[in-house]
Order: sequence, then C-alpha cells, then structure tokens
Amino acid sequence: MSRRALTLLVSGFLVLALGIGGALVDVPYVVLSPGPTENTLGQIDKQPVIKITGRETYPTSGSLRLVTVAYQGGPTSQIDLLTALRGWIDPTVAVVPQETIFAPDRSQKEVEEENTVEMTNSQDDATAAALNELKIPYRTVISVVSVAKDKPAAGKIEKGDEITSVDGKPVTKTEEVGEAVRARRAGEEVTFGITRGDEDLKITVPTVAADGEPVVGVSMRATYKFPFEVDINVGEVGGPSAGLMFSLGIVDKLTEGPMTGGKQIAGTGTIKPDGTVGPIGGIPQKLVGARDAGATIFLTPAGNCAEAMKAVPDGLRLVKAETLNSARLAIEALVSGKGKVPSCSG
Repeated sequence: MSRRALTLLVSGFLVLALGIGGALVDVPYVVLSPGPTENTLGQIDKQPVIKITGRETYPTSGSLRLVTVAYQGGPTSQIDLLTALRGWIDPTVAVVPQETIFAPDRSQKEVEEENTVEMTNSQDDATAAALNELKIPYRTVISVVSVAKDKPAAGKIEKGDEITSVDGKPVTKTEEVGEAVRARRAGEEVTFGITRGDEDLKITVPTVAADGEPVVGVSMRATYKFPFEVDINVGEVGGPSAGLMFSLGIVDKLTEGPMTGGKQIAGTGTIKPDGTVGPIGGIPQKLVGARDAGATIFLTPAGNCAEAMKAVPDGLRLVKAETLNSARLAIEALVSGKGKVPSCSG
C-alpha cells in the first residue's frame, strides 16, 4: 500500500472514530433554532387561535404572526457533541450553555411548567391590554393562588378566594395587600374582605414572622373579570413573548376593517396591561422563523432592536414597538402609506 493510500485510510479511520465518539459524548448545551409560527388571526387544528364570545367581531385578513424558538437538549435529554458542532456551524441557530435555559436548581419539567403558566398569564395580560387600548372597561381582582398549610391563613382563606379589601380598605393590586400585611407587627391581626363564590365574607387572620416580616401565608395574583370571553389556543407554545401579537389580534377582531390590509406581519414582545411592550430572548431565531413563514414586516420590542439589526434576514423590515398603541399606529401607517413608521434604525 502506498504512503498516500495509508494516510487516507488512517485519516478516514480517525474521522470515523471522532464521529462515533462525538455521537456518544453528551454535552451540557442547548441548541436554539427557529420554531413554528402561528397566525393569531388564523386557526390551529380547525380552531381559531383567538375566539371571542359575547361581543361582536369583524372579519380580518393578512396575518399577525407570533414567532417561537425551538430548543433541543436539556437536563433530561442532553445533546451530543456532533449536534452541538452542527449548531455552532449553522448561522440560523444558537448553541448556549444548558444553565442559560435551565437553572441548576430547577428541573426541565419545572421550567416547562413555568413556561405554561407564563403563557396563560400573558394571554390574560394581552386581553387586558387590548381592552385598555379600545377603552373597554373590565375589573381587576386579586385571586388566592395557594395557602401555606403551616401559616395562619390555612383553614380560613381558600385557594380561589378573591381578596377585595384589607382592614376595610379596598384593594385592586397584590402589592397593596402585601404592604397592608407588612405594616402590621407579627402577632397582630388583619381582616380581609373575601368573595367566595356568591358569598362576601370578613375573615380575620393573625400574622406571624417569616424571614423577618409579618405574613399570613397566602400567595396571590391579579386576575381579570372581562365583560366577554376571550379564548386563546396556541397548542404547545409556552412563555410570555407572544403577548404583543395576542393583543393586536384581539384588537383587530374587535374593530371594523382588517388591521393589516392583507400584509404579512410577524412580531414578538411581552405585554403589560398598560400596553408596554417588553424585550424577549431568541430574537435572531425568531427573525428567521418569521421570514421563512413569509412575513415582510417584524414588530420588534425596542429593547431588542440593536440585536435584531445585526441578525435581520433580507426582505424583513424591522418596526420598533414600544407599546401596543405605537405598534397599532405603525401598522396603520404601513397600510395607508401615511404617517411615520418607527424603525429600529432610529
């Protein structure tokens, strides 16, 4: 055998050995890639993504697409070295340390469950933001999420109760309840106004010290009582980053005339009830997913603009979105050709 043939044979064996080794060696990284997109004006499995019952709705057109990031890897399903290497080579994906997505003290299941909760909360906040944008009134209530078994509220306050007042003072924010309790000294009593089903109650609970502060042992969150029903169906999608697109979809369905004018629009961003749009993660992958789905316009949270400008694919226009109202006005300007459209470039 010639020296050249021997060299090629040895090299081939080395490449094969490295390939087999790489396929067998797990590494603590996660691969992030463009995920599926969904049109909030469309359907999933023949069911509308946004279904509004009890209020007149209007026909829509075009698309308002939410975008997602798919991940591969995690504490219970680590990727192999070859998968990581392919990810590092592919410009459309990102390979990040596992702890970036999954904190060391939390399981993969816990992270996924939290993403589901965040998605549910973002849908409620998106509905609240849309109704605020349209000046449609609704009520905010404080709901009890859980009661600690070893704290004074156990057996008195129940999960699902609505807290309406503290010591006779009406409350509409969880922060107000917390401040009222912390204003007491440990051992002092607090009287809560509670709505339980159709019954209004006054329940007095003593406080105890925990981590140096008085507590009664309830966990709460703000929930909303809307004047009509808004159901949002997104399948397996989790996390809070679709909030802006949910709000725009709701606004479009509740107002006459299609908002998009038939344009293919995608976007991302968390949403607060006051309409503030917040930044999200995975913007490079979401831009690629949006363009692959046919979008030509991408609503970008102001906090993501700098990163988005470095990764924007050809044919996708970045529109800066600071609030729900500014995003809505930008879409109107794009459709009409009149007015200023805020850009990530300034």
